[in-house]
Amino acid sequence: MDKLSELLKTGFGVAVIVVIAAILLPQAFRILREYQRGVVFRWGRLIGAKGPGLVPLIPFVDRLVRIDLRVVTIDVSRQEAMTKDNVPISVDAVVYFQVVNPVDAVVKVENYLKATTFIAQTTLRSVLGQAELDEILSHRDKVNQILQEIIDSHTEPWGVKVSAVEVRDVVLPDGMKRAMARQAETERERRAKIINALGEQQAAEKLVEAAARISEQPIALQLRYLQTMVEIASEHNTTTFLPIPVELLSSLTKALGGGVAPSK
Repeated sequence: MDKLSELLKTGFGVAVIVVIAAILLPQAFRILREYQRGVVFRWGRLIGAKGPGLVPLIPFVDRLVRIDLRVVTIDVSRQEAMTKDNVPISVDAVVYFQVVNPVDAVVKVENYLKATTFIAQTTLRSVLGQAELDEILSHRDKVNQILQEIIDSHTEPWGVKVSAVEVRDVVLPDGMKRAMARQAETERERRAKIINALGEQQAAEKLVEAAARISEQPIALQLRYLQTMVEIASEHNTTTFLPIPVELLSSLTKALGGGVAPSK
């Protein structure tokens, strides 16, 4: 009986030790991945950022807060805004950021993800309200750069770095879409008329140059006459019209006029 009691006591003691070890070991060590850092507090006081790898802790005394250092992507929900030229638009965006200072991300802000999202929403409405519609549509890179700089200036004290902001979709009212379509069509017609006028002007200038060259070299007119005859002969026509040079008619008229005696 004494031996049995001793065995029971020994077994109970081992079981207690195993249970205590099972409870304390998870509290005494943490394993952090390469992209993670752990901000450690001891009795509520900041110790610092630890990791990656195995991080030893004092059970029930130390508290560890995990922080992910990878780039985070958040969707900024669609925001209604009024542009500088009084056009109502609806815009959504994407923000890319990452934690660069784990201690500040834990100590200086309660929830850095939520805070960054709210800052992005308010900044998006503010910046779009200071820009005209044409600037938002045609210079989106500039708008994205302004958004990135403003949001990053707000999140920098929290240890958060905003790397990029992209405006994804700009939704316009139906009336504005129709007006822009009419404007674009009118602009295309204007350009077409200008191009046509320029073509006519250049053609007229070339004709004037050709006429001046022919007046200097009358033989060029005869060559042109022969070329026209060849072109007409190459067509399969039943009737052929032969153009007669004006110079030939003038010579014939002079000859006939010179042979007729004046009446008395």
